[in-house]
Parts: sequence; C-alpha cells; structure tokens
Amino acid sequence: MSDLFTVQGALPHDGPLADRMRPKTLDDIVGQDRIVGPGRLLRRAIQADRLSSVIFYGPPGTGKTSLARVIANTTKSAFESLNAVLTGIKDIREAIGRSDERRRLYSKRTILFVDEVHRWNKAQQDALLPWVENGTVILIGATTENPFFEVNRALVSRSRIFQLASLTPEDLRETARRTLRDTVRGYGKWQVSFEQGALEHLVEAARGDARSLLNALELAVETSPTVWPPPEGAEIRVSFEAAEESIQRRAVLYDRDGDYHFDTVSAFIKSVRGSDPDAALYWLAKMVRAGEDPAYIFRRMIILASEDIGLADPQAITVVISCAQGFERIGFPEGSLLLSHACLYLAAAPKSNTTISFFDAMKEVEKEDAEVPNHLRDANRDGEGFGHGDGYLYPHAYREHWAAQQYLPTVLRGKIFYTPSAIGYEGRIREEVLRKREIQAAVVLGDAGSEGEILSWSGTSKGREGWFKRIESGRSALLLSDRNVILGQHPISRHDRVLIPGANDGLLLWESLRRTPEGFTAALVDTETARDALFRYAASLDVVERPEIALFPAGTLPGLAEAEALFSAHIFDRIFARELWRREAGFPVFHRFAENARKLLAPQGIAVILQSPPVLGERISRILEDECAAPGDMTVKLKAAEEAFFTVSDSSSERWTWDGETLEKAFLSAGFKTNLTLLEQKEDRLLTPRDLIAWFDKAHSSWGIFIAEALGDETFLKARDLLQDRIKQGPLVWKWKSLLLVGRKEE
Repeated sequence: MSDLFTVQGALPHDGPLADRMRPKTLDDIVGQDRIVGPGRLLRRAIQADRLSSVIFYGPPGTGKTSLARVIANTTKSAFESLNAVLTGIKDIREAIGRSDERRRLYSKRTILFVDEVHRWNKAQQDALLPWVENGTVILIGATTENPFFEVNRALVSRSRIFQLASLTPEDLRETARRTLRDTVRGYGKWQVSFEQGALEHLVEAARGDARSLLNALELAVETSPTVWPPPEGAEIRVSFEAAEESIQRRAVLYDRDGDYHFDTVSAFIKSVRGSDPDAALYWLAKMVRAGEDPAYIFRRMIILASEDIGLADPQAITVVISCAQGFERIGFPEGSLLLSHACLYLAAAPKSNTTISFFDAMKEVEKEDAEVPNHLRDANRDGEGFGHGDGYLYPHAYREHWAAQQYLPTVLRGKIFYTPSAIGYEGRIREEVLRKREIQAAVVLGDAGSEGEILSWSGTSKGREGWFKRIESGRSALLLSDRNVILGQHPISRHDRVLIPGANDGLLLWESLRRTPEGFTAALVDTETARDALFRYAASLDVVERPEIALFPAGTLPGLAEAEALFSAHIFDRIFARELWRREAGFPVFHRFAENARKLLAPQGIAVILQSPPVLGERISRILEDECAAPGDMTVKLKAAEEAFFTVSDSSSERWTWDGETLEKAFLSAGFKTNLTLLEQKEDRLLTPRDLIAWFDKAHSSWGIFIAEALGDETFLKARDLLQDRIKQGPLVWKWKSLLLVGRKEE
C-alpha cells in the first residue's frame, strides 16, 4: 500500500494544489495557533518527540492530515499511515506486525496515523486497542466526528483529544497569499491578480475549509489563461465570474449510512448542547422524517444527558429514560411527543460536562496501581497487627461533618479530576467542593516535605497548632475568594500561556493549569523547599502536562533573556500574582517588575496583581477597641502612633507607607493601561501567642520598636496583655483593604 506521506519522484507541480501546499513544519500551519502555537502543549510534545496517543477532531480542511504530515517529518520514530475508508483488519495486523518487529529488534517506536478513524467499526478499533495499550504503536487518529460518540471509548480514554477549529477568513486569506507567493508549489512564477471581490468570494464560500479554498483557487487560476501553463512572469487575471464557477457547495441530502446522516446527528447533538430548542427540534424532525431509528435518537440523548448536562441537572437522565420507555409502549405517531419532550427538556436544561472526568481517573488507574494510604485501610481486620486505619479522621466528629485529610494515594496527591461547573445544581455545590479541595491542597503541600502519612498528629505534634489554625479560621474562604477575583478579571482561554510569580503556595498555579490544558503554565518560586513541594504535587501528571517551575528571587520578574533560559516559552498571555511584595516594596521595585512584565507579555497581554499594602492593613488599635474593650485613652494613643508609623516618609519606611497610587504609577510609567480597584477584606483569624511575640518584639519588629517608643513600655505591654487575653477566646474578625491592579500591555 502506498504511503500517504511519501510521493516518490513527484515534481513540484504534480498532484492537486491542496496536496502540494500542505505544511511541512509547525511554523507553516495556519490558523491553529491555540494548539500548535509557541509554548502550546501539542507543539512542545512534537518538538520533544514525546508524543502520546492523540486524536485530531475538527471539520474538513482544518489541517488534521497536515498536522500528521508535520509529525511524520519531525519524529525520529517510524511512521505508518492507514486510511480507515480503504483498510481493514488485515492492514491493521500488517502494520502492527511491522511495528512490533521494530520495537523488539531495534527498540524503535512507531507512530500510526489513521485518517477517518471513526469509519472503522468497533471490531476494527478493538483490534488496535491492545497495541496502543502496550506501547507498540502511538496512535494519531483524525476524525471529523465527535470522538466521544464515534470512536471506541477505550481508545478515547487512552488519547488526548485536540479539536481543530474552522479557519477564520483571515486564515484563509493568508493561505491564499502563501499560495500566490510560492514559486515552487504555488503560483509565485506568475503575476496573479483578482477582480474586486473575487478572492473574497472564494474565502467566504470556503467556509473555513482550506482544502475547499485551494481546490477552488486552483480551478480559478488555471482556467483563467487560454493555455496552461502560461510563460513565467505572465499576468493572470481571475474574474469574479470565474471565482463563482470555481467553488461548489454540497447538495442537501440525508443518507442514513453516509456523511450527511452523521452531519445531521452531529447538528442535533450540538444544538441541544448549545441550548437552542428551535434548532434541536428542526434537526430532530429531519431525522424522524428521514426514517432514523428512534431508539438510536434516544440513545444519543441519554448519552448527552450524562455527558453534557450531568450534575447541572441530575433529573435530566431520568426524564430521557422515562421518555424512551414510554416510546417503547406507544410507538409512532404519538411517540413523537416523547421525542420532542426529551429533546426540549435537554435543550433547556443547564449544561455541564464534568462527568467525563471519570476518564481522567480511569487513565490514572491504568497507569498506576497505587497503594491505599495506611489511614484509609480497613482497621477491622488488620488494625491491631499493622496499624491499618491509624490517623484516620472520622468526619462526623468534626464541625460541618468534614475534616481535611489525604484520600488519594500518595503518588497521586494533588491530582485533580473533577472541576464542578457553576451551572444549575452543580453551581450550588461548586463552592463547597472547591473550598474543601483547597484546604486539603494546603494540608498536602504543607506536609509535602515530611515522611510518612500526613495528618497522623500526636497530642504534642508541632504541626498541630498550624492545623487547627487552618481549620478554625476563615483562611480557606479568603484564599478561594482571592483566587477567583484574580482569575476572574479576564476570561482565560484553554490555550493561554500563564506566568505566576510568587507561586509558593500553589493557589493560583493549579487553577491556572486546569483552565489552560492546551496552553502553558509557568511558575516562579523563591525557595527550593517550595519548588520541591510543587514538583511533588505535579508528579502524577504526564511530563508535557506539568507546569514549569523555576527558582527566582521573590517579588521580581526575569527579563526576556532570563525567561528564555528558565522556560520553554518566554512570551505569556497572562501574568497572575498575589501578595508578591512582603519584604521589599516601593516604586523602584514595582517599576522593575512592570518593565519586565511588559517584555514578557504578548500584545494585549494582561497582568493581574492582588496586593495588600501595610498602610491599608488592620490596626491593632481597632482590635483593642472593638474586640478587647480597651480603655479609650490607650486606643486613642495607639491609633495615633500607628497612623504615624504608616505615614513616616523616609527611604527606610517605604516598605510600610506605599499605596495604590505608587503601584499604579509604576505600571503606567512602564507603558500599561491600568485599572485599580480597592477591595474590602475580612476573615475570621485565629491568632496565636507566636503572632504576638513577633509583633511586640522591641528588638526586631519595626512596628514594635516604633510603637513602644511612642506609647512607653507600660502602655505598650498592657496593650499586648489585653490582646493575649482576647486570643484565648478563639478567632477574631481581621479587617483590611487590598489593591487589585489590572494592567493591559498597550502597543
């Protein structure tokens, strides 16, 4: 069988124009920057020759086969190709035989490209599955149909799906320009021009399909001169009429075994998924009128009720199954009402596709047979002999009937499968799921450097105080609120490149990573301990899925050359940071940060900074007045002393006295368009004696030294004692203001 990717002895102008103009490198690909642009996941995997099984899904003419050709040109692995329309079990076995021989004899991998993979029946797809599973072949499948419907579930669960979008009009115009300039494969040898509107008509009629455009362009150009080919350098003028005649549209058909059958079913599913009841009814009526099996339609709606609605409306699947059972009893014509009933319910229901997170969990199970953590093992059988169950926290013994502890195997701690949507019933449970997850993440990361199972606290454990401080305070709600405010300023695309400086706690890192599965996430931390903890947290992810984490001084950003040395991609679409400047602050620090942020951001890139300046922070005088019933003269004197401390204007005090104007001025001077918002913040905070020691230290605390001198030792120590009595009573309300700066890079 001939190789799809090798045409021996071919001349530059042999074959159709669409085939001649296929991209040869990643940089030649037009219109798919969101999956193969610089820094994107797929590009990194191809360049590193670490490709795992993938399925390219998208409309015709978007570059699925071209991407496979680029991979064939790039990889060091052997490359086999099959077309599912033309091949069967025998061809699969022959390709697998050659691949197995290469692996056994030469330890060489084989990449198997299967075009139109959805055309194979279940038996043919099953024949391929064991060889994908054991690594004999790495599958690249190409399909115009939704792989979750049309491709074997087992193959889908072992592959990463990349959806290629229809090309935009500008993408098609760029494709045409390249063709007209190319002197070897295209029409660069001649002076081709178009009557006004002719090229625009070809672009519009192609409807996002590059192959359709190139076929029409070939016909229009090569039929315009009297003789083809004309002499080099000749002028070729394409009229509007020639352009109209050169591009054809598909006839409207409904073949139950052909393309239009699948296209109509696809349109129906997408209309329901898109919550358009009018379109959904139209496509449903078209299927029924054409004689489609109602059982098939109900089967697709049952799948959709779970896949596309899921927990957003848990009743959806019950409604559809009830309608399907009702149809079995009454049939047509009255059964049409049940089809309509189910269709309209699903179209109007809130949508969520979080149920497909199961396949991520299944992928981990197949990859890693992990041990059950000791504290989760059955204590009834082996508790006495082996200590099984030791350290387990019984949730019903805790407030809210919940206690944060590790439930995943140790090798998978930090792995996220399920991210609830904000829609319908799932929206009501979302906040609670995320809040509990973030507390558990804090516990896991905080204990990442210790040995043994986490949360096995003894009565005298040094970590016990920190544990209760996390559980009893409102810290988790505050962290989640800060994260949502920062990441909610501008929509994050799945293919965005994100940089997070000051990422030690992982708060912004993991959510950014979840939101950009086809993009790139990088983090800067300032200690090896933090870096190692985050690496352990990400260890369960595939290599190309992990964030890149680098050591860099706190509160700073690398320049362009430094970023290029630190990360595989050095241009970013978003920079997110929270509480960056805890030690050194002020205009020079902010301005250096802003200047480097401008260098690292793509055009129209955005930096979002949430920072709490000390000058807008809580005052001990307010706590003493509102929470401790301190004498009035003491609170008045302390209030005046604190205000003086935060307004002293000398170079050594800028860390304490800077404000929003200082921060915004630094970003404006670096060339950003800015928006600054003041946020009122508060939390139930559980203070400890250790906090008081740090604040009231007259030798090392800047605040303590200044306030002690202003109040005198007697009043200073009395204030400390009042606060000490208050913290014994439990959490208190802590209030402050934060600055939210959004800076957009302007060209």
